[in-house]
Amino acid sequence: QVQLVESGGGSVQAGDSLRLSCSVSGRDFVSYPMTWFRQSPGKEREPVATIDSYGGADYGASVQGRFAISRVNARKTVYLQMDSLKPEDTAVYSCAAARQPGNSGWFGTWRREAAYGYWGQGTQVTVSS
Repeated sequence: QVQLVESGGGSVQAGDSLRLSCSVSGRDFVSYPMTWFRQSPGKEREPVATIDSYGGADYGASVQGRFAISRVNARKTVYLQMDSLKPEDTAVYSCAAARQPGNSGWFGTWRREAAYGYWGQGTQVTVSS
């Protein structure tokens, strides 16, 4: 059984930092791109950051320069370092694992939810002004 478990969320002040973690069990991790999404009440789920199996990354425009995604394959864990947090970053953050292994064309498809086969339950991040 494949499981993705997020942790690290919490309530912080604007300008603070948080690091989210997503641990994967039940499947191969190394070969699969991983992505963080977020969703605020009343809004559509938004792709935040992705990392391929080689460590290449891409980001949503709203977090570019403030967030950094990384992965430690030996731990089967992907991280999201979030700096200079803003109130508009408040959301439930979820990680997702690509449906297929490999990186071919990944950065052209990572924003599409259909590209993912497994999702975590999410962790709440609340940023107050």
